[in-house]
Amino acid sequence: MDETRQEPAVIFDLDGTLVDSVYQHVMAWRRPLAEIELPFSVWQIHRRIGMSGDLLVDAVSREVGKPLSGAESQRARDLHDKYFADSMDTVSPLPGALPLIKQLRQADAKWTIATSGRAADAEPMLDMLGLGLDDVPLLTSADVERAKPHPQLLLAALERLGANPENTFMIGDSIWDMIAAARCGALGIGLLSGGYGPEELERAGALRVYDDAADMLYHLDEIAPRTRD
Repeated sequence: MDETRQEPAVIFDLDGTLVDSVYQHVMAWRRPLAEIELPFSVWQIHRRIGMSGDLLVDAVSREVGKPLSGAESQRARDLHDKYFADSMDTVSPLPGALPLIKQLRQADAKWTIATSGRAADAEPMLDMLGLGLDDVPLLTSADVERAKPHPQLLLAALERLGANPENTFMIGDSIWDMIAAARCGALGIGLLSGGYGPEELERAGALRVYDDAADMLYHLDEIAPRTRD
């Protein structure tokens, strides 16, 4: 067996995990959904942040009971992208994100970022984290047919890292991250920095739950040796 494939690896979500951008996404979705006459409260939108954009629009359409045309669905996604880009100046790294990344880089660890968002949104956030596209093998929704909660994005990240799922930690803030981790066999670590509660994350499969990246970094020794067994 190839021993290098047994090295622990880390896959990070981005929004709500490393950068404080969840509520900007919520408000960026609220306006286009209203414009295509899908009345949805802010708290209801928040429950779906972490899904890919097409899944979110489909879920809202189904719950409201109003089928959308392909053009309406695309318009909602395009408007979200515009409104979110307009709010980028209010986005910043979450506590502990920069020190955690620094420690992983110093340790020469296997790690990557896998986000259900777009590369156009992710790239300025990488810059906030002091990273470039040459520093981390970024995966976005454009790299797969189905983003989270489908495991395809994480499986692509595992392939790129040359890692086994049972030795990989998925660090995320949403239940969709934890579901995707469980579906591909990775170990989910939940962070509260995206607004989900600890019980929700644990029910979705989180092995451990921490306040944010800073709290996880402080308790890193609790995570490293653990497995589902």
